[in-house]
Amino acid sequence: MLRGAGLAGMAAGMVALAGCGSDTKSGGSDTAGSFPATPKWKFVFVNHVTTNPFFQATQYGIQDACSLLNVTYQWTGSETSNVSQMVSAMNTAITSGADGIAVSLVDQSAFNAPVKQALAKNIPVVSYNADVTTNARLAYVGQDLFAAGQAMGKRIASLFPDGGSIAVFIATPGSLNIQPRADGAVAALKASGGKFTVKQVATGADVNPEQAAVDAFTQGNKAFRGLFAVDAGSTQGIANVMRKYSLRDQGYHGGGFDLLTPTEQAISDGILDFTIDQSAYLQGFLSVLYLYLYKLSGTLVSPPITDTGLKFVTKDLVTPYLKAQNRFEGSSPKQVYIH
Repeated sequence: MLRGAGLAGMAAGMVALAGCGSDTKSGGSDTAGSFPATPKWKFVFVNHVTTNPFFQATQYGIQDACSLLNVTYQWTGSETSNVSQMVSAMNTAITSGADGIAVSLVDQSAFNAPVKQALAKNIPVVSYNADVTTNARLAYVGQDLFAAGQAMGKRIASLFPDGGSIAVFIATPGSLNIQPRADGAVAALKASGGKFTVKQVATGADVNPEQAAVDAFTQGNKAFRGLFAVDAGSTQGIANVMRKYSLRDQGYHGGGFDLLTPTEQAISDGILDFTIDQSAYLQGFLSVLYLYLYKLSGTLVSPPITDTGLKFVTKDLVTPYLKAQNRFEGSSPKQVYIH
């Protein structure tokens, strides 16, 4: 099974070739990589927090792939991680005749029946950002979440060699896009042999309340000098709270996931220790590509399970992320060549 960056690079290269030549959408062209004319397929993305800034990069990846391949998409689901709303959106996609569906499987069983129904109607389904391995989806495009949490836990243990009190902030406890990270972090801290007290703290699905929850916990629990998060909004909240109270100067350490601009800037300024990049852009781009190739090939090209990666972004590695606003991190609608 092909996985990770190598597969992603190969896929991007294939699409780049498809964009070359004078007539990439007409049959009969012998240009290398030229695709034949197809219906203007519509792929539906069902998301759990549709307005969360983390998924701006995912939507840019979707848009770029759709533009290259001459297909369209719909972005739907829930703003608040409401599983019933997501299932309803998926059922609507099925009954309206979507040509393919990408869904974030944030619940262990709620999407099992809709996915089977879609596949029975010859609608391909892939999961992205969150997965359930027992679901009938064709493939998953996203990070190995538990392993990412374990990696974070090991990094936290290295920052507190004598142990300590650690807060793990999480937007929506139990949601399968982030709970495995929290579980992985706790498991790694326990395995480290250090004397750690770990408390999971819920922050909510909206960015501003997330920061308020981090602020309130920090002020009421001074013994917790390790502030870490498993989602983008909570990580940004930690960055802003640590900056607000100059907590790094008081011996605190902080970090988390994803690449919202305040998080990147806090790492550059030495306020946060790290964040973890999971490539939100690829989760959108590759999902479109896989659905397209599955349809184009008459099911011969099966989507591969793809780990979009785990990259620690620290002070010595953050400069490229801040070099230019771009679609890859969701910081700008403009596509730029970063060099």
